[in-house]
Amino acid sequence: MGVGGNFWDMLKPYARTEGFDFLRNKRVAIDLSYWIVQHETAIKLHTRNPHLRLTFFRTINLFSKFGAFPVFVADGTPSPLKSQARIMRFFQSSGLDLASLPVPDGTSVVDRNNKFLKCVQECVELLELFGMPVLKASGEAEGLCAQLNKEGHVDACITSDSDAFLFGAKCIIKRLKPNSQEPFECYHMSDIEAGLGLKRNHLIAIALLVGNDYDLKGVQGIGLETALTFVKSFDEDEVLDRLCELGGGNMLINNSDESILKTRLPHCSLCGHPGSKRSHFKDSCERCSSTKQEGCLQKPIGFKCDCSSCEQDKKEKEQKKNEAWKMKVCTKIATEPNFPNNEIIQMYLNNQHTNFTGAEPFISWKTPNTEMLIDYLAFKLNWEPSFIRQKLFPFLSTIFLRNIAKNQDTDLLYGQYEFDCIQRTKIRVGHTFYLVSWKKSTQTVNNNICTTPSKEAGLQEDYDELVDTFDEADVTNVRVDDGCLMTDENMDLVMAAYPERVDQFLQQKEFKEAKSRKKGKAKSAEDPSSSPSSRGVQLNITQFYRSSKGEAAEKIKDDSFSVGKRDAGNKRFSKSARRRLLLG
Repeated sequence: MGVGGNFWDMLKPYARTEGFDFLRNKRVAIDLSYWIVQHETAIKLHTRNPHLRLTFFRTINLFSKFGAFPVFVADGTPSPLKSQARIMRFFQSSGLDLASLPVPDGTSVVDRNNKFLKCVQECVELLELFGMPVLKASGEAEGLCAQLNKEGHVDACITSDSDAFLFGAKCIIKRLKPNSQEPFECYHMSDIEAGLGLKRNHLIAIALLVGNDYDLKGVQGIGLETALTFVKSFDEDEVLDRLCELGGGNMLINNSDESILKTRLPHCSLCGHPGSKRSHFKDSCERCSSTKQEGCLQKPIGFKCDCSSCEQDKKEKEQKKNEAWKMKVCTKIATEPNFPNNEIIQMYLNNQHTNFTGAEPFISWKTPNTEMLIDYLAFKLNWEPSFIRQKLFPFLSTIFLRNIAKNQDTDLLYGQYEFDCIQRTKIRVGHTFYLVSWKKSTQTVNNNICTTPSKEAGLQEDYDELVDTFDEADVTNVRVDDGCLMTDENMDLVMAAYPERVDQFLQQKEFKEAKSRKKGKAKSAEDPSSSPSSRGVQLNITQFYRSSKGEAAEKIKDDSFSVGKRDAGNKRFSKSARRRLLLG
């Protein structure tokens, strides 16, 4: 969805891959419909209510693993243009005759089906129990995401709709690969401007020419490459006005008579240089390397003169060719009925995609309603409460550490767990974490956390190849050890919350390393064979394992040599025979 004509493929060379901490402590707007639709087809036959499952795990991973502050945006009432385009897309996918399309009256609105709206409403309920802010757009969700990004309320948008750039977005995250060192595939508007020379109005012009979510057709006969070359010939401030003029039938290209009056200088047919063949017959021209008596040389095959006259002629031909191409494109635009649609242009340029009562949107993150969240998931997904608490724990521990760092009163799972210690450092996909142990507090209620997943959650292995690892249940990395929970936590966050514990851990780690080095030196002093000098010499394998076969062979050789020597000294043999026995 978004701009037609493989628009993302055009932007692909200018994509960035950002590191693990790209979104840490940053706000990110999420197109909720994009999350619901993205993998629903892949897993709907394998799990119950996949939209809730995906939203649950993605929210936890984005908040706890990547440290982001998500802002969710839901679609509002679609515009009549979007409704008409949706009907046309349905006709095309169903193979129906487009001639039977209902005539748009400019007021009819076709909303999504009730099943999808129910999925959206359930996800909104789940996110509100998480304490996540959920905003409703007046129209398209990507429009509000782009507005929040443009006005600085969020740092990036997560969506696959390329027309978010047309709405004014500055940074779009199109794909997440969590189990890699660079998990975010990002597109920055600054990179597109520098690489392609396209700004926001240029992109809107391309969308009008090749088609978009509100007009699937665009201009007949104009593809993405043609549209790109055409709009780049205009400045950003004039490109939309030029399209409006062309749509009104005003041609922009006027042939210049000056180029027609110019004539190309005569060239010698022999050498190809300026001048006539008669003048070059006796005396060679200045450009030929032969002697004056021999005349000009025969020009080689494929020769092209590089004189100023030829260069000017070449430029004029290129200009005429470009003007003819532009005239052809302009003719196609002028013959397109009702082009361009000013309502689409105003929709993209509009910066009011929500019904905010104040000057700015109110965005806040609240404390999650843990017990209601557990009951909601247990009812909707048929999960065991203990399994939900286990998977929810990294989300709660992140909130706990952030509150401790801000000196705010807080507890973890209603006071059931408290910070114990830092077990060790852990490297995951090239990023270092602290493995933190959480122990049960003395006031522990009867809400145990177990490691046995529910029957619904166990389906992960069945469709592991169908969905992104960003949606896996075990990405949260919670382990149970003697009643304590182990989680991977961001090192800076733990340092901000418990600086004394981190200093103590680092001192203990340094002490252990020093003790290990000291023990290694003592062992080297006691065992000279294990000294660095002796270890540096690699011994032959026969020095470690003496072969009995080799010793027997050595003994046989010595015995045979002694026998031969004894026989060689026997006077009964001739001198030559004794020599052969001795040297044999």
